[in-house]
Amino acid sequence: MGWYLIMLNDKQEKFCQAYVLHRNATEAAKAAGYAEGSAANQGYRLLQVEEIAERIENLEQELETNVDVITEIEKQYEYAKINGHTNSAIKALELLSRVRGANSDINTNMDEETLESAIVGCLNVLGEEKVYALLAKCDFVDLDEETEEEIDEEEPSLDDVDPTLLEEADTSV
Repeated sequence: MGWYLIMLNDKQEKFCQAYVLHRNATEAAKAAGYAEGSAANQGYRLLQVEEIAERIENLEQELETNVDVITEIEKQYEYAKINGHTNSAIKALELLSRVRGANSDINTNMDEETLESAIVGCLNVLGEEKVYALLAKCDFVDLDEETEEEIDEEEPSLDDVDPTLLEEADTSV
């Protein structure tokens, strides 16, 4: 038994435990049994007490989690990828890289195979149509005629628009 348990009364101990869960002094004071009308003042006052601050710090250090963060983020990535949620999938990849210790902001030594694997993963998230559209914008790519025709079919040009519609269109903006 720690010294803080001897020095803190039951309400104070409950406050400390609730504060670790809620991270809100008012909510913690209410949960500990302090009057709702004075909970904000009591919460603030309690956080100023040295023994309570130390107890909260101790409780935070004792916290353990049974959640495997990497597995959970990987599941979120797979779900987002399968359901076409590109932004969520990219965010999950960013989180995975941080958790695994990769720093994309600095030069990272990455072998060619790993880089290719990462690029393929990103391309899979974007989807075939978006990838072809992006490739068409590259100077170094000469897509075959069939692929170019597929891309052209997806994006109508002004030649495909009925000229009478253009005349009728309101051009004032």
